[in-house]
This record gives sequence, structure tokens and C-alpha cells, in this order.
Amino acid sequence: MTLSLDLLLGFALFALVTSITPGPNNTMLLASGVNFGFNRTIPHMLGITCGFFVLVVAVGFGLGAVFQTYPLLYSVLRYVGAAYLLYLAWKIAHSGPVSDSEQVEGKPISYLGAAAFQWVNPKAWIMAIGAISTYTPMQGYFTNVIVIAAVFALINLPSVGVWAACGTLLRNVLKDRRWLRLFNWGMAALLVASLYPLLLESFR
Repeated sequence: MTLSLDLLLGFALFALVTSITPGPNNTMLLASGVNFGFNRTIPHMLGITCGFFVLVVAVGFGLGAVFQTYPLLYSVLRYVGAAYLLYLAWKIAHSGPVSDSEQVEGKPISYLGAAAFQWVNPKAWIMAIGAISTYTPMQGYFTNVIVIAAVFALINLPSVGVWAACGTLLRNVLKDRRWLRLFNWGMAALLVASLYPLLLESFR
């Protein structure tokens, strides 16, 4: 089975839905848009998309099989990701006031930081494994993996950009320190809440 147009369109819909729905990446982009504006959030957006592209390729070329063979490695990765997510939540909760100046308290997440985060982001792993296992035909497999990863990246970038843009539109509303503080703590709480499935599994 080759990567037919129908299969590609079905995958494109999967990529859109998984990329634009709420998750750790989009929550952080919304907060970054509010606190730093769209332009300063672009490296964060690019880091997400490029890091995720590399993750999909790696999963397609066998990394997923390594975790199936050594599940402890996957568990370690997930808990490292959870710890990093808590750190990011703390940073968001303590972000400085909205300002039109470049000299604002704190800095947006860098390109490399956002790219590296994809490797410990549970939602990113689920998206990558779903893309490879469901939409990648075995005939011409290696080429199909690259095509799947590239299409995912092309859809992912504008999708995550929507969240950064929405955050930027909220900047004027959140000039008031009190509302900004509530917003940042709310975003931090959502990030922590995204760890609920991991915590629930740990206590089973």
C-alpha cells in the first residue's frame, strides 16, 4: 500500500486536529504570546515544529521499537518530562508584566528549548506514534516516514501559530497586572493539570 491521496488527506486532518487542540505546547504559546508578543514567540513556534519533525522521523525509523523493548526508558523519559513541565509552569506563573518594550522580565522559550521539549512531551509522543502506526504504509516505508513528518510539520506550524496569535491579541486586555497574574497562574495550572493522566497511572 502506498501513501495515496485519500490516506494523505485523512492524515492531514489528523495532523490538524492534534496540532491545534489544547496541550502543553499550545498552552505555553498562548502564555508566551501574552507576555512577549508574537514576534518574540516565533523561535518557540519554530522549535516546536522542527523538534516534532525530528521526533516523528525518529519514531518512524525505530525509536518507538526501542521503548517497546525497554519500557523503563520510556517511563524515565515521561517523568523527566513531567518535572520539566512543572518547571515551565512555575516560569509562566512568575512571568513579568506585559510591556511593549523588549526589556520585559523573563525571556520566552528559545528555539532549542522548545525543540528539546518535544522529546519529553507526552502529547507529542502520542501524536508521533499515532502518525507512524496509523498512516504510514509499509511499501516505500522510509520515504513515507519523511513525507508524513514533513506534512505534519507544515500543518503544525500555522496551527501552533494560532495560539501565539491569540495570546498576542490578549495583550491589551491583560495590561492590568492583576488580570495578567490571574492569566499566568491559570495557564500554569492548565500545564500542571495536563499531567493528570500520568499521575493517575502512577497510583494504579
